[in-house]
Amino acid sequence: MNIILALLIPIIFVLSFIYAAIKKVKIYDSFTEGVKGAIPLIVSIFPYLAAVTMLFKLLEVSGLEARLTAWIAPVFTFTGVPQEISSLVLIKPLSGSGSIAVLTQILERYGVDSYAARCACVAYGASDTIFYIGAVYFANLKRKRLTAALIISVVSYLTAVIFCCFLCRIM
Repeated sequence: MNIILALLIPIIFVLSFIYAAIKKVKIYDSFTEGVKGAIPLIVSIFPYLAAVTMLFKLLEVSGLEARLTAWIAPVFTFTGVPQEISSLVLIKPLSGSGSIAVLTQILERYGVDSYAARCACVAYGASDTIFYIGAVYFANLKRKRLTAALIISVVSYLTAVIFCCFLCRIM
């Protein structure tokens, strides 16, 4: 089974090349056309990604992250979210790599079998970096309703965190 899974992607590539050869598609030309289309997308996305990255670093370096975490922790405790994962809940919408670092710290500090670690793992896996994805998806739209989309995303993210902690508590 592991061998099949390891060979799955190479097999898909080979089958795609065979199909393209049968259909007489110029593979290299098609590839370079796709790359040409990607360059304007990258240029349009870059300012949004730079803004998200700088926002995350400013939050971390200024100490505002620690203050927000301390301020939000009682609210999380009231809703059933362990206070220990409040920093992860705050960072996850902003940075994938930053949230991996916070998740690692939680696992090391509280142990992998603790309630906080279980909640942190499920919360980490049940969400994505909202602001990064928003930047990617909204970069090329002419009519942007980014605010409404971000509010809906953040509310659904917080609801998912509360629900996953509830599930970890009862299981």
